Amino acid sequence: MPCNLECKISHLLPKCTFLHLNQIHALIITDSLSQNFQLCWEFLRRSTEFGTMEYSNLIFSQFGSDKSNEEFMLRKIMIRGYAHNGPFDKCLSMFDEMPHRGLKPDHYTYPYVLNSCCKMGCYRIGKRLHCQVIKSGFGSSFSVAKSLFNMYIHMPSSSDSGDVYDGKIIYTRRLFDDIIVRPVEMWNKMIFEYVRVGDLGTARQLFDNMPQRDVVSWNSMISGYSKVGQVAKAGELFERMPEKNVISWTSMVGAYAEAGELEAATELFEKMPCRNVVTWNTMITCYTKKGDYEVALDLFGRMQSELVVPDGYTFVSVLSASSHLGALEFGKRIHHLIGDGSQWGPKVGTALVEMYAQCGDIDRAFTLFIKIRDKDVFGWNVAIKALAIHGRAKDAVKIFLMMQKLGFRPNDFTFSTALFACSHGGLVEEGRRIFHAMEGEFGISPKPEHFCCFIDLLSRNGLLEEAQLLVKDMPFEPDIAIWGALLGGCRVRSDSKLAEEVVGKASELEVNDSGVHVLLSNIYASMDQRPEALAARGKMEERNISKKAGSSVVL
Repeated sequence: MPCNLECKISHLLPKCTFLHLNQIHALIITDSLSQNFQLCWEFLRRSTEFGTMEYSNLIFSQFGSDKSNEEFMLRKIMIRGYAHNGPFDKCLSMFDEMPHRGLKPDHYTYPYVLNSCCKMGCYRIGKRLHCQVIKSGFGSSFSVAKSLFNMYIHMPSSSDSGDVYDGKIIYTRRLFDDIIVRPVEMWNKMIFEYVRVGDLGTARQLFDNMPQRDVVSWNSMISGYSKVGQVAKAGELFERMPEKNVISWTSMVGAYAEAGELEAATELFEKMPCRNVVTWNTMITCYTKKGDYEVALDLFGRMQSELVVPDGYTFVSVLSASSHLGALEFGKRIHHLIGDGSQWGPKVGTALVEMYAQCGDIDRAFTLFIKIRDKDVFGWNVAIKALAIHGRAKDAVKIFLMMQKLGFRPNDFTFSTALFACSHGGLVEEGRRIFHAMEGEFGISPKPEHFCCFIDLLSRNGLLEEAQLLVKDMPFEPDIAIWGALLGGCRVRSDSKLAEEVVGKASELEVNDSGVHVLLSNIYASMDQRPEALAARGKMEERNISKKAGSSVVL
């Protein structure tokens, strides 16, 4: 009868629920079945398959054995359970206890511990385990070698080596070469690793030597060639592919698009048997980057007509196109599709803010910015710039200070936008503090664009002497933008003498920029010095410099 009961329990365990497991546990205790090690082993293993280890840990403490071989079996189950369910550090600690109990790990144990190291990012411990594997002779085990290979694949590259061939890829390749039987998935991972570091030559050698390939193998190589702009090689592989999926088509479309071959990309896009959201995003983003915003919006309309659900990348690209076109009504329709935006994250929210700001609705833009959760520095930069462009310089500076109070560290672009706001709002003291805080408080060396904004601020407010000193003290030579900013100050002060000096300096750059000459002519005209104004225009004609006509778009 007991044997019959034990057999029934063994039969029920693989398909029982957690509630049934508790009932079986009670039965094992009341009927003194805990002496049957095989049953206890099966019961403990089943308990680890419900996603948590608290109950398993209780059972392990109850079913402990004095026999080393039985304890070893139970510990292996617990190590496996922690490797699957976590906490992963428990897997490592249970493994570390084994030698103290006279137990030696085997080829079954190492893979689970190595996988736990990988999940925790404890690669230094993983390397130490690699040494143990070599010493213990388990390196020839496929399961152990595969786990080591996967650990090195996921290991981040050495950030301080400056060499793509750091320890990671060297050890990964050695492990790969030592494995006798390598499934296609392992070949694909090794190829992808070489593609990742840009070594397409070695990746192609592996690809050509593969005993068999799947669609992932082909896609990895096509994607690799696409990233480095080798469109011809990508196209050659694409044509040879025995079977193409949507990823293959999309990779090839992306390759043509990145290479600027829009006609080829569009032709291939139209030939595709099916398209997913990534394919549509590739084309929409491509046309947005090229400046063909109307085409990008038309593509989005086609995408909707084919009932393809847009994602965050789609919305960012389409909102960018709407921003550049000033297409407020279209942008509002996109906003309606997005909803409150909470599910899309800060990038989509920031794109919405920029769209409303670019289309002239700064109040709506600012309201949306306040509502964005998990703002990033880019979002703060967009808000500062939007307020500055719309003449709300003081609000822009307030936002600049607020982001720092909330723990966000300004970057180069943040300071550019903040200084731009000060320049256009005439906030001299605020601009001076911001400029000097760059290096003094944040350790960011000002770039030419920062000097240009600050010089423009000083010049606009009649502080030409300070602006001149700043130009002299710059760690690099002034460019045409900086001379133009200083020349603007000459116009404010009606200082024609200094203006002539500035134009002379600017002319030495041999830049055919009409702005400095036109500005000089306007300075003379404002002082009723008509002959000098005509002479300045004459110099433009002598140098064959033409003033570009302004243009605008009305939608």
